[in-house]
This record gives sequence, structure tokens and C-alpha cells, in this order.
Amino acid sequence: MRDPQDLYSRSPEAFDAVPVPVLVHALRGSLDAGHAGEVVARHLLDSLPAERIVTFDSDALVDYRSRRPAMTFEDWRFTDYDEPVIALDLLRDDEGTEMLLLHGPEPDLQWDRFTAAVVDLVEELGVQRTIGVHGIPMAVPHTRPTTVTSHATRTGLVDPQRHMMGRVQVPGNVAGLIELRLGRRGHDALGFAANVPHYLAQSEYPQAAAELIRQIAANTGLALPVGELEAAAAETALQIEAQVSASEEVGAVVHALEQQYDAYMEAAAQPSHTTLLAEPGELPTAEEIGAELEAFLAEQRGGSPEDEQA
Repeated sequence: MRDPQDLYSRSPEAFDAVPVPVLVHALRGSLDAGHAGEVVARHLLDSLPAERIVTFDSDALVDYRSRRPAMTFEDWRFTDYDEPVIALDLLRDDEGTEMLLLHGPEPDLQWDRFTAAVVDLVEELGVQRTIGVHGIPMAVPHTRPTTVTSHATRTGLVDPQRHMMGRVQVPGNVAGLIELRLGRRGHDALGFAANVPHYLAQSEYPQAAAELIRQIAANTGLALPVGELEAAAAETALQIEAQVSASEEVGAVVHALEQQYDAYMEAAAQPSHTTLLAEPGELPTAEEIGAELEAFLAEQRGGSPEDEQA
């Protein structure tokens, strides 16, 4: 493997603040329901003082043909290009405590080299705890508090989970690989995945981002702003409720998810509870829920479900 340090350039003052105890990574990729991690990164960059200390070579990491950056064309000429940027920024929370934020598009290429570069930076910058955040689609209703699935390289880094998922295989992602490689090097790394209603997975869901911010703050002691996200979450909830109340079919689906969620939470409080779902047979299938939502969307547009699919 070629030298991982050749993948990035650093500012002259990159290591003046060493050590920095916490690094948060929120890379935009396929595994981010509700754009939860993306919204977290954008919110932190907009709300806190930030200084760019490391910039990665996007040309070496991004497959432009599979994920084409947007270009702006106006008045018969190209005027702008949404250049992909993968960067590590130094931020200061509301009390002036320093933290690091790794953000940008998830690399398509050279995962081993990129994760090796991140591990090197963690060690050089004296990071004691690395936290990944994103969203995952789950069969949960939007009318209940956002829950979080947490994981870590060792016990004690996160609260014990109330259920056991057993052994499952999931699609690979750079965030998970960073956590795996850091753990194998003896570093503390963990992740928070906000459980986003799967019927809202393609839309921005600020409720999930707000809960991820709260989880980071509680785990690290950082003073992170969350008020704007909570306000956006309240507005989003009203919009969702207006759409749901306009369709009895969709309302019935949400009600079924509410019953499932409440039954699970009640069962999860029992010491003997070890499964993710209370009664899996009671939950509508993804196809049933999808069909109901397609019918609802088509109805709003004045078409039929077949028209909507076409």
C-alpha cells in the first residue's frame, strides 16, 4: 500500500492544538437515512468556529462517474462546480473546547489507504475517542422519540443495549471500517446510528440529527448547540403530520408502527427480552408500507399508484 500520508495535505498549524480528545466523523454515503449524519456535520460547521487543518485528495478517492458532482449552467455558460471536498476541521464548542470533524463524501476508492490515513491522524493528533454518526432506516413511527443504535470497540464506551441483534452482515461502509481498524489498534471508537422511520429515509429528518448531537454531547461532555435542529424538527413534524392526516391508509400504517413500537418498548424493559422486535409478525412488511405510501403520494399528485411507479 502506498503511503497513506500522500492522500492528504495539512495546514502549517495543523498540530498546534495537539492533543484534541474527540474526533467526530460524518461522511456522506449510501448509509445515512434521513441524511442524519450529513445534517449533523452541516449544523456543526454552521454553528461553531471552524478551521481547516487537513484536506484529502478527492481526485484519488471519488469515483466521479458513479457520483457526478453538480455543475451550474446559466446564460449559455458554466458558472459553478460543486467540487467534492473531504476534510478534517478543527472546531470549538460553545465553551471553547476543541474537537475534530471529518466530513465530506464517503470515498469510493482506496478504502484501506484512506482508513489508514485516518488512523495515522488520530494517533498524531492525540485523539482519545472517535465517534461516527449516521442514520439507518427502521420500522419505527415518527410520532415516537428518536432512538439510537450504538456500538463500540469495547464495553463501557456506550450504554448497554437493551436487546441483542445477534450476528448479521451489512453492506460495508467507510465509517464502520474506521471503527474496526481503530479498535484493532487499541483505540476507543464508537458509533451512533439514529433509527429513522423508513418511510422518511430519503428526506432530511432533523429529529435524527438532533438526537445524534445530544448523544455526542452526553458521551463526550462537549457543549454542542442543538436548538436550531430542535426547531427544524418541530416544523418537520408538523409537515409530516399534515400529510399523514390527509390519508386514512397512511394513518393506519403509522398507527400499526406505533403499536409495534410501544409493544417493543414495553417488552424491552423486561430482563428476559433479547430480540429486536416484540412480535415480528404484527409489523406490516416493507412492501405493504411502500404500497400504502405510493398510493398516498399518487393521490396527492392526482394520479394512480401505477402512474407514480412509472
